[in-house]
Amino acid sequence: MEGGMERRTSVVEPVQDDAATERLYGATQWQLMGWQFRKHKLAMGAAVVLCIFYLVALFAEFFSPHDPMLRYNRFIYAPPQRIRFVHEGQFQARPFVYGYDQSLDPQTLMRVYTIDTSKRYPVRFFTKGYEYKLLGLINTDIHFMGVEEPGGTLFLLGTDRLGRDLFSRILHGGRISLTMGLCSVFLSLFIGLLLGGLAGYYGGTIDNIIQRLIEILRSMPTIPLWMGLSAAVPSDWPPLKTYFAITIVLSIIGWTTLARRVRGRFLSLREEDFVISARLAGASELRIIFVHMLPSFMSHIIVSVTLSIPQMILGETALSFLGLGLRPPVISWGVLLKEAQNLNTIAVHPWLLTPALFVIAAVLAFNFVGDGLRDAADPYSHL
Repeated sequence: MEGGMERRTSVVEPVQDDAATERLYGATQWQLMGWQFRKHKLAMGAAVVLCIFYLVALFAEFFSPHDPMLRYNRFIYAPPQRIRFVHEGQFQARPFVYGYDQSLDPQTLMRVYTIDTSKRYPVRFFTKGYEYKLLGLINTDIHFMGVEEPGGTLFLLGTDRLGRDLFSRILHGGRISLTMGLCSVFLSLFIGLLLGGLAGYYGGTIDNIIQRLIEILRSMPTIPLWMGLSAAVPSDWPPLKTYFAITIVLSIIGWTTLARRVRGRFLSLREEDFVISARLAGASELRIIFVHMLPSFMSHIIVSVTLSIPQMILGETALSFLGLGLRPPVISWGVLLKEAQNLNTIAVHPWLLTPALFVIAAVLAFNFVGDGLRDAADPYSHL
């Protein structure tokens, strides 16, 4: 009996191995990339963080406890309010924050905030606040969290020099900074694929002209070139036009690296058998490029795009920080950091540097996702 069971087990195991092997080698390249990417724990965690970032940016009004443009004149440069659960030694089931009392320092003439334990404001979820349009369509005043008591505030990350809630402004600023990175990269992707594909497919004079243009752009210092192009944007333009202008400025520089990669791949692919067969079959050049050649290295393009997004985010932040990008009343992470570019802020009001942490987190998350995609782009090497 035992021997029969042993023989039965030895027969079943190879069948299971054969089924797994058949499933593995019968999968498409995109399925293999997905399986390999899910094994990269750091990349999966970073992808979750990015999803949270974009979800919060999309519904920034819902997650903001205060109007990002509302000024609280009584709470200029107020420090962050800590959410608490213990009041006078007793645990409270509902979280709350303490109010502030302020006074003027006679020596430095600066506002001094002290915690007033007699002012206790419960933090409520799905509470009412300022009115807004959800997704620009639905009028509502429901917010994820806030305080409803008169005179109560919820400054999770403090306030700025005008008494505006920094946490709410960071959430709204993420909408500009994160989407600008996507818009710039997709515009760079279009230019890079077009010019790089033309250079690699046709070669000759077209290739020489495009390569010289790339070399001219890459030989220019990035920051001075950005500054020169941004200075050409009129200061009286409305925020929306300025937004698209800065997007174009970032895209003018960002396409060169991708174009060279595409050119190199096209040079190696245009003499392959499947391209020659398609040409002999009478396929048009556009069909050969977009149906046969581009899909063969689309995974590498996705990796390049993913790794380019953090560069665009840093570019927008740098331009706005230097005062050459987006300007108030537009809210972006770079605009918020511009208010923290003096030593007095770092020494006395360090919470104004909080937007830098969100920039770092977003850039690291994109880099980790890019690393995971890069490892998964060649799934056969890990078999």
